[in-house]
Amino acid sequence: MQTILSVENLSKTYASGFRALKHINLNIQRGEIFALLGPNGAGKTTLISIVCGIVNASEGSVRVAGHDIVTDYRAARSLIGLVPQELTTDSFETVWATVSFSRGLFGKPANPAHIERVLRDLSLWDKRNNKIITLSGGMKRRVLIAKALAHEPQVLFLDEPTAGVDVELRRDMWELVRGLKASGVTIILTTHYIDEAEEMADRIGVINGGEIMLVEQKDALMRKLGRKQLTLQLEAPLSAIPAELASWGLELADGGAALTYTYDAEHERNDIITLLKNLSEAGIGFTDLQTSQSSLEEIFVSLVHKDPAASTNPAVADNNKAQVSTR
Repeated sequence: MQTILSVENLSKTYASGFRALKHINLNIQRGEIFALLGPNGAGKTTLISIVCGIVNASEGSVRVAGHDIVTDYRAARSLIGLVPQELTTDSFETVWATVSFSRGLFGKPANPAHIERVLRDLSLWDKRNNKIITLSGGMKRRVLIAKALAHEPQVLFLDEPTAGVDVELRRDMWELVRGLKASGVTIILTTHYIDEAEEMADRIGVINGGEIMLVEQKDALMRKLGRKQLTLQLEAPLSAIPAELASWGLELADGGAALTYTYDAEHERNDIITLLKNLSEAGIGFTDLQTSQSSLEEIFVSLVHKDPAASTNPAVADNNKAQVSTR
């Protein structure tokens, strides 16, 4: 796939000495949905702000479709749409005026049909002549999205776009995102709703302490870092794990009526077959079994609770190397 956004060796140190970003390397592919996950203060908004020209980097470079954001700022910025976390709009403008003005800021000719389409997609058409000050918080959030789409960007940043909004807006938002992706727009989102990233994203990036811990295809991440659990409902309760099964790391559950076995998602099913054979040899029967796998949220929590220096962990380091050298 073609790279549309390239971030190389990007760092940001503020005057106070705080280092918000540390040698970020990241390539985003045209037409993908990329979710950037990280706890508060991890560097997500700083990274987005640098790419969008709001904050200056201390070192490194960013290119959008080949345009450097510093030396070719106008061309680079015209390709980017940003939906910020904060509700920042001109309160006394009408919806139609502020969205149309945003299009003109990027030198785009007037296109009422496009503005109408965006407003209809965001359920704002009936509010087009209302002043923004009269709108609810959810409607104001929709206006921000409309403004970001007014100039038909190729790359759309969504910085916590559905934080604190109603269910209806979340649904409309993700329907719109799917449509934008289908038209070739690249979506980069940060979100605290990890279920959204799990449902929507093609790739996941995890940032913590100003460093990229890993970048991976969502499905591959689930396979590599997810944990699976096998639960066996026993024919007869156990008071303790038999000594001959100690090496499996089994745990009793439901008052001894069930056994649980936790294992890496990548392990071959032969391990399970061997375990069931060992249970049979130990005279332990079961009436039912079921498996479950870690959610993306559980994987994320396990990653961000590691020291960022833990990116030297071979699995994480390999992922970082792969995304830098092959994408």
